[in-house]
Amino acid sequence: MFKRKPLSLAVSIAALAAPALHAQDIGLVEEVVVRATPIRDSQAAALEAKRESNNVVDIISSDTIGRFPDQNLADSLGRLPGLAIERDQGQARFINFRGAPFRWTAIAFDGMDVLGAENGRIPRFDSFPSVITSSVVANKAITPDIPGEAVAGFVDIRTFNPFDIEGPALSLEGGLGEQDLGDGQVEKYNGRASWSNETLGIVVFASHNGRDQITDNREYEIEQEPAGGVRVNNLDLRSYFVDREDNAYGTTVEYRPQEDVRVFASMLFSEFIDYEQRNQFDFDFADGDNPGFGLSGQPLTPDTGFQSVVEVTRALEDGLYRNFTRPITIGADFPFADAWEVKARLNYTETGNETILPLPFSVGGLAGASYDVRDIEDPVINVFQPGAATLADAVPMDINDVQYAATLGLIFRNELNTEAWKLRLDAERDVEFLPTPARLKIGFQYDTREAVGGDALTFGAPPSADPADFVTNTPWYSDFDQSLGATYYQNTELRDVWLNDGADFAIPFDADSLVEIEEEIVAGYAMITQDFDWGNVVYGARVEYTDYTTDGPSINVEFDSQYFDILPSAHVNIDVAEDVKLRLSASSGISRPTYTELRASASVSPVERAVSGGNPTLNAENAWGGDASLEWYFAPASLLSAAVFYRSVDDVIYEDSSTIDGGLYVPADAGTPYQISGPLNGDDGEMTGFEVNFIGQATDLLPSPFDGFGVTANLTLLDSEFDTLGGNSFSLPGTSDLIFNASLYYEKYGLSARVNYQYRDEWLSTTENTAQPEFWDEQERVDLSVRYILPFEMPGDAQVTVFANANNLTNFVDVRFINTSATPNQVEGYGRRYLVGVRVDI
Repeated sequence: MFKRKPLSLAVSIAALAAPALHAQDIGLVEEVVVRATPIRDSQAAALEAKRESNNVVDIISSDTIGRFPDQNLADSLGRLPGLAIERDQGQARFINFRGAPFRWTAIAFDGMDVLGAENGRIPRFDSFPSVITSSVVANKAITPDIPGEAVAGFVDIRTFNPFDIEGPALSLEGGLGEQDLGDGQVEKYNGRASWSNETLGIVVFASHNGRDQITDNREYEIEQEPAGGVRVNNLDLRSYFVDREDNAYGTTVEYRPQEDVRVFASMLFSEFIDYEQRNQFDFDFADGDNPGFGLSGQPLTPDTGFQSVVEVTRALEDGLYRNFTRPITIGADFPFADAWEVKARLNYTETGNETILPLPFSVGGLAGASYDVRDIEDPVINVFQPGAATLADAVPMDINDVQYAATLGLIFRNELNTEAWKLRLDAERDVEFLPTPARLKIGFQYDTREAVGGDALTFGAPPSADPADFVTNTPWYSDFDQSLGATYYQNTELRDVWLNDGADFAIPFDADSLVEIEEEIVAGYAMITQDFDWGNVVYGARVEYTDYTTDGPSINVEFDSQYFDILPSAHVNIDVAEDVKLRLSASSGISRPTYTELRASASVSPVERAVSGGNPTLNAENAWGGDASLEWYFAPASLLSAAVFYRSVDDVIYEDSSTIDGGLYVPADAGTPYQISGPLNGDDGEMTGFEVNFIGQATDLLPSPFDGFGVTANLTLLDSEFDTLGGNSFSLPGTSDLIFNASLYYEKYGLSARVNYQYRDEWLSTTENTAQPEFWDEQERVDLSVRYILPFEMPGDAQVTVFANANNLTNFVDVRFINTSATPNQVEGYGRRYLVGVRVDI
């Protein structure tokens, strides 16, 4: 159980300087310089790099990331125009880039694109802590040297370079805090050490973030009554103990024997781990054979009611969630034939995503229960002895006294591991073309990828011990109604008994879930950057050839498919005035199915001529679109910009039912249509958006001390749609109609304080059930960050900074619903989070 631990300070040492400017490999965007400067100088550096770019981008500099109260890059990226966050138990996890599905975003480390840890395609930003990063470049309009998988955008995560600081440097930071729901401890530690001279440099860094939290969860099966109110079919109350951490470490060694030659090797390991204990009570009020009535034949009345008999189940999970990403790159930059500048990279990347959930699952419990869901997000349940005719006759009962017919051993396991090798060559040179000065860039990339995994769900032998022997007297930590009177169980001790009984949680994967995929991608591109007095034009094309094979025990033969794509793009950057830039872009891209969707394994029923599972015949989603952006840089650290964009997407992938040739699975049924349920290609989709972004400083407008104020605000309006094969229309998963971010900050006299507000309205979470689409309701967050540089002389010219972060100050809860917000199916709260610490720059 969590115990209250006092907030305390942890002393740290940090380097005075951050990264130096150098050219970015991808998108022609430069690295950001920040040398221990305050917020506005950091913004000025980021805006200058944005201004000089040849495509539509947004940039976060290292110092800006350090000043956000963020634990991972998803939180930081969520503050940029058009980028929105999807969370799990309050943890920022995925990015909806301009409202697009997760898989339409590609990520890279230092210009080398890597696979996502979720289903092989989807980046999980909860494993990337902000502090390992020198800058992040969010490319919104894609150039030919960017992989075609970046349909919505391309996020390039730049890590620290050993030549950013000359000589020896050391940076350490630490802090402790508290999650107020459950009094769980929050901790943050990170460090970086580097050394360089004129030719050799090395940097090592490490990061750890930990938080113990309670997640308060209510799940529902309810229906709207025609006459008003809601009818309760099922209420599921859960409390989670979550021990959550992310860890990262890495190193880069670089050798520069002469000015234009660079040889390096780099490694990064980043992981997210979630140890989770679930205490759960599920109350089934409805009689499935007699809708509208309870198990005892009593009618289910809207909003409030009593049932003399309900079925109770109990689950006591002690599980694990883990994902990791490990890219290793060796590379060289060198001149060739007196004219070409060549960059060669060889990369190996491994990702993993693992879930193990053992649940002692008690079923067949009986009790009487009353319910009150007039406040639908905070249901009230009272438990009674079963059998009373009316509520007035009912005798209260302790929830821990419910007797169950049986306890089962339910085990769920999921795992997907990928390995990828990548060889990349880029070369560029100055040329004369039509007949103006221009820059020619060509490149080649070869990828080979493997994915192996699956999932399993089985009922094994339960623990020999009675779960009732592990109940405690500790009430659930909750901001919701506590009428249930639930107390925690000793889940870990019960799990240990189960293991001592010989339980094996590494159960074999189900045959219809197996993922065995090999994929090869060969790509090449050519692009020209042509300079004019009024700006420049960047144009070219990328070609990609994909060959994949997938195998499974259910399919007739190993399935092999190839496709070839030509992906042109053009970008026009016009200097309307000295401080005004107009950008016009047209680009194309391709989104390949995830490895889980593409698997050949499936459950096959020749009698019913039905298949459910993966779909190896899926087409990739092909996209094209345009961007237009007008940017006014009215001061060194200020910006007013507006942008519109459009994307058209063919063959949108979603979950549904259709027909397929049965011979793929049963040779004798070749030519016979089978009904397949799983991922399919729907009709065409489209996405349209408008963004406006303002960054302003009071420096040139107000007298001291008011000149320390600054504000950033951005608003995005989105609209998207695609049609299913059945003719239903949905928005694309992840598209909110409105996204809004605003920050107000003040920095002067060594003080730097920022309050940040984030909002997004409801969005479609999944289309797996087209009859009952699930949505996330609107979300908002208010975060605060305060830093103060101590005005004292320190040994070695050290600079000491104390800081404090506070997250989710309004104690907002997350809600999901089916069809309408009047019928939520999940409400989840986790409280506020606080952290204080110390950083010293030497």
